[in-house]
Amino acid sequence: MAVGVYISVPFCRTKCSYCNFASGVFSSATFDRYVDRVCTDIQNAAATAAAMDAKVDVDVDSLYLGGGTPTILESHQLERLFVTIQQNFCLQNDAEITVECAPGTLTPAVLNLLLKCGVTRVSLGVQSFVDREAASVGRIHKRFTVLEDLAALRASGINDINIDLIAGLPHQTTETWRYSLQETLATGVPHVSVYMLEVDEDSRLGQEVMAGGAKYHAHFVPDDDLTAELYTEACRSFDEAGISQYEISNFARSGFESSHNMKYWTRQPYFGCGVDAHSMLPARTPDVDCIRFSSTDTLEGFIAGAPLVSSPISPQAALQESIFLGLRLNRGVDLAKLASKFGDRTVAEVAPVLEELVSLELLEIEDSTVRLTLRGRLLSNEVFQRFVGEASASVR
Repeated sequence: MAVGVYISVPFCRTKCSYCNFASGVFSSATFDRYVDRVCTDIQNAAATAAAMDAKVDVDVDSLYLGGGTPTILESHQLERLFVTIQQNFCLQNDAEITVECAPGTLTPAVLNLLLKCGVTRVSLGVQSFVDREAASVGRIHKRFTVLEDLAALRASGINDINIDLIAGLPHQTTETWRYSLQETLATGVPHVSVYMLEVDEDSRLGQEVMAGGAKYHAHFVPDDDLTAELYTEACRSFDEAGISQYEISNFARSGFESSHNMKYWTRQPYFGCGVDAHSMLPARTPDVDCIRFSSTDTLEGFIAGAPLVSSPISPQAALQESIFLGLRLNRGVDLAKLASKFGDRTVAEVAPVLEELVSLELLEIEDSTVRLTLRGRLLSNEVFQRFVGEASASVR
């Protein structure tokens, strides 16, 4: 089966206060060393898979460069990543090739390089069209920067564009959120990702909100109820505009769903390289469903060659993953198909949990399909925890 390839580029111009990813601001002197290491890992993909007792296909149907901000690399560094992938994998003619970009980093040189390397899709980290909200969390672009980037992308022939938005940013109100939604729709992009602000100890803003402090505009963060209302407003607005929700955080016009991310949610194989990159590949051992492995989440550790951490996934854990990942999709999970793959008895073991979540109006069941309700999407983490068991809770 064709594999998806994910390349992590953990470098940013600024570190957003809400960010809980393994990324940050580093000297550009580090970039070459990092690219060297990533290219080595790409070249060693087959050997790495074998060492993990897994198999990796050379055919690639999706490639995703994320971060961080891949487009702050020098053009020759970005090109080296693409060339190394092309030399070691076989990119299918219709492969989806996505690059994440921070608004303002799409210089003419970078844009020309993306075209030269066959990039088909660009994801812009807009977060808000209200300059005050974007600035409050460390974004350094303005609304007009986003519009300029969109015009440049379309003039180059790249029309498969995603815009990221965050509900729950400091200073955000119902009125300003509606403005961001209206501006997003006005751009005509075919794909939008909407995330609710995560308040946890892994980000500076999250820590400050939890402590009840005022740094990073934490005292202007909307409460959970308002954030949920903003998310619901987005679901309604995009659906009315023909940009249908197909996953908890993702909305698209027909035919513009993210092929790469669908691999994660449907448990298709993918190979990741770079800081905090995750992989899931078929296992060589018959009684193991697949192997998950990941790299260190520190830059220096990665460059120094820190060992990978692997986890064999049993059939029971694979079933649990199939449920909590599949429930992310609006189409839900077909229990009949799971029973065919994992056995009637195995699937029957989760029936009591399903029935309880239905009674709590977090799930709904129609024929053999189970899916999240709107309330379930708002409380999805609580739902998923009921199915995690021995399965990895760090699936990205």
